[in-house]
Amino acid sequence: MNILVVGLSHKTAPVEIREKVAFAPTAMEKPLRRMLALPAVTEGVIVSTCNRVELYATSRDVEAATAQLKRFLAEYHGLAADVLAPHLYDLSGPDAIRHVFRVASSLDSMVIGEPQILGQIKTAYGYACDYKTSGVILNRFLHKAFSVAKRVRTETQIASNAVSVSFAAVELARKIFDTLTDKTVLLIGAGEMCELAARHFVTNGVAQVLVTNRTYERAVKLAQEFNGKPILFENFADNLHRVDIVLASTGAPNYVLHQRQVEEVIKQRRHKPMFFIDIAVPRDIDPKINDVDNCYLYDVDDLQGVVQSNLKERHKEAKKAEAIVEEEIGQFHQWMSGLDVVPTIVALRKRFDEIRQAELEKTFANLKDLDGKERQAIEAMAQAIINKALHQPITVLKSAQNNAAGDGYVEALRTLFNLPPVAGENAETERAKIDEM
Repeated sequence: MNILVVGLSHKTAPVEIREKVAFAPTAMEKPLRRMLALPAVTEGVIVSTCNRVELYATSRDVEAATAQLKRFLAEYHGLAADVLAPHLYDLSGPDAIRHVFRVASSLDSMVIGEPQILGQIKTAYGYACDYKTSGVILNRFLHKAFSVAKRVRTETQIASNAVSVSFAAVELARKIFDTLTDKTVLLIGAGEMCELAARHFVTNGVAQVLVTNRTYERAVKLAQEFNGKPILFENFADNLHRVDIVLASTGAPNYVLHQRQVEEVIKQRRHKPMFFIDIAVPRDIDPKINDVDNCYLYDVDDLQGVVQSNLKERHKEAKKAEAIVEEEIGQFHQWMSGLDVVPTIVALRKRFDEIRQAELEKTFANLKDLDGKERQAIEAMAQAIINKALHQPITVLKSAQNNAAGDGYVEALRTLFNLPPVAGENAETERAKIDEM
């Protein structure tokens, strides 16, 4: 049995292609059942995010299953196969295992270390479980992928450094103040960047959020989202003495906050520190504020520098994560190999036992005068011959299941002795039988 991946991502397809093959997360039953109905596919999971669409499947015929999955992806979304084909990748065996482990560990993400992808794969797997399109192999495979991702997060620092401007601002604030639980944040502006930064600050426990904007209604609306307080734009300077962190992002052509204002505020605050974040272009905050004692000002370039530095750190940690992935691939591939080796050994023994039984029946039919002891002696001899004949091939097959030769031996034995296919689901229960041989 083989694991396959067919899909596309931000690395191989532009957004206008990705959006055409995206699956609606609330309507996964139909595509999952159609995927499982493909002749060469035995199990299936569909992962669909804004940056990737991937089909995870199992099959005994890699070539046929790959072709069918590609055709399914195009036909389901009404696309011409030749339009989609240049953007698709397909992987099988250890390459497929490696790919999914890397994806779950966020090593293949647009932003290395981002946490969302693991949750998205878990959601996709949940749908497959609901509609019973995953089986013993994909169940174990994806649980292993989840545990690999957990190892990567606990044993490396891949997700510990901020790689967005808004979150970098929060990290810097935490370095300045140690804790944010008793701090007040003032947002000057109510646009997307301010909103995103506010979410990060609230998540990290700030005590209060104040919002000011030239359009007061917008300030009211954003303040409501964070249980904050709106302030009239013309009055925000009068509230600065209450504020520990100021984040500005407006469309003003000139500074909205000047050095002289902040000097007065710092005196009112008895020189308690203030942190200013200016993510506007053109800038909202006079850079001379950085010269005021106990005032710390970062503009968008400063924050981008922090982000780039953190990205470099994440890439260093990614090397450690890759080593974890490689270690886990070997362990899982060994289990996968055993899925075919174990049933093959059982089927081989069964075939030889059928031959033994048939020949004993013929022999005893022609030797009707045999007593019980003589019959037992002949049965024991036949069993001993079978055991001796099978000892070497079973020993070789068992030892080869941990390396590439195992697959070749399995196929050879199944062909030579015309062994019937044995479902992978039986492999776990059959291991106990093999251990006794």
